[in-house]
Parts: sequence; C-alpha cells; structure tokens
Amino acid sequence: MSVSDKVAPALPIPSFGDLGKAANDIINKDFYHASQAQLEVKLKAPSGTNVTIKGKQGFDNVTTASVEGKHVLKPQGVTITQAWTTASLLDSKVELSDVIAPGAKVDLQNLWNPSKAASAAQKLIFAYKAPNFHGRTFINYAQASGNIDAIIDVVAGHDGFLVGGEAGYDLQKAAVTKYSVGLGYQTPSYVANLTATQNLGIIAASYYQKVNESTEVGAKVGYDVNAAKASGLELASKYKLDPLSFAKAKVNDRGIAALAYNTKLNAGTTLGLGLSLDLNKLNEAGHKIGTHLQFEG
Repeated sequence: MSVSDKVAPALPIPSFGDLGKAANDIINKDFYHASQAQLEVKLKAPSGTNVTIKGKQGFDNVTTASVEGKHVLKPQGVTITQAWTTASLLDSKVELSDVIAPGAKVDLQNLWNPSKAASAAQKLIFAYKAPNFHGRTFINYAQASGNIDAIIDVVAGHDGFLVGGEAGYDLQKAAVTKYSVGLGYQTPSYVANLTATQNLGIIAASYYQKVNESTEVGAKVGYDVNAAKASGLELASKYKLDPLSFAKAKVNDRGIAALAYNTKLNAGTTLGLGLSLDLNKLNEAGHKIGTHLQFEG
C-alpha cells in the first residue's frame, strides 16, 4: 500500500456537550475584554502536583480568585483535583480513567461551602468512549433539597457523520426535565453542527474551518423557536502571526466587535490583550479593554 492509499485515522467522537466546540472555541476563547485584568500562574510541585492560581478583576471592580491543585497517579489511572475560590466554595474531584474498562471513566465531584450548612452538592459522572460512540451519565444530588436528577447524553458517529441526544430526568418528580438533539459532520479541516436544545426551543448551527496552517474561521447562528426570532449571529477568525503569537477578531449581529492578541514572551510567560468595541456607538464610552498574563513554572 502506498502512502497515498493509507486511510487517515478516524477523528474521536465528541461528547454531546462538545458538539460545535471547534466553532465555540474560535468565537469565545482568548477574548480578554470580559474583565479588566486576569492573572494566571501555573506551577508544578516536586511531588508532581500541578498548582494553578487564577485571579481577575471585573469592570465592576470586584476581584475573584481561585487556587487549584491537581495530582495524577498515572499507573492507577487516578486524578485528584481540589480547588478553593474566593466565594468560599471548595471543589473536590476524583477521576478514574480506564479503571473499570478501556475507554471508561468515572468522576466523583463534591461542591461545598463551609460557611453554609447543608450546602454540599455531589455529582457522579460515568463516561464511555469507543471509536464510534461517546456516552455520559450525570447523577446530581443537592443536599439542601434532597433532590436527585440524572442527565444522559450520547453521540454516535460513522464516516464523519455525528448524531446525538441528551435527556434530563428528575427522580423526585419522576419527570423528564429537558431534552436535546444534535447532528454534525466532521473532517480534519472543517466541522459543521446543528443542535436543538432547551426542549428543542433553541436551534443553533455552527461551522468551523481550518483554512490553512495559519488561518481558522468559525461562525454560529441561533434561532429561538418560542419567540420566533433569531437569537444571535457571530463570526470569528484566528490568524497565527508566528510560532509564538496569534490574533483573533469577531463580530456579532448586535454590532459588537472584539479583537484579541496573544503572544508568548518567553518560555514561561504569555501575554494576552483584548478589546471590545460597540460599532453602533464608536463616539461614546463603553468600549472595553482587558489584559491577561500567564506564568508557568
């Protein structure tokens, strides 16, 4: 068999929540105008624990921060993560990968605010990935209400075509709480998706394309079935300026345009700049500028 006759490996099947992720990342990630300043520090302790410290100041002058520690036990397939936020929320998570069977993953998460009695909430997640299948089950328990609900989502794929669905069920009420469906098609260079969420009340279509090694584009449009009107159009692009930096731009149907620039200053420092402009009110105040600084060590 010649090199040209070799079949490219099949792309992994995304979870239902990740249908349209390629387009969403182009449209939403790396735009730093959402807050005035963001700081992120990533460190690796001698024990192998990864520590991430994040902080940001919003335009309302409210500062929030979090500290997260993650330790991976590779031989056992276990990942332990614990995070603490300025909202006094303690988030503990244990992930078991390929323990029960190859492709299977079990996550146990506990959210707890020590300052509030009976505020704990637990989440148990079962996930299974195979070459043509990706399924997940979420079981949520709220201590305050004693309520238990479950969410199941699945995606199946063949030759690039994807079809999936999601359903939520309230065990206390014995009722279906939500349902969604999705379709998609993916190749190494472009991805198209169509989803109907919120009980088929919101329809969204997205498209992502890698034009070449330097340029990527994405688009997303939504339609509110109940209101019988479009719910948003967004267009975005990303251009790789050089091996260490890239620029992004996006615009939506409300006339809001955003620009972003990201560059790696050295081996452990990355700088991000963001700008948001209201094209309908260029002569008025309200435009936003944000910065993001990341250190790794």
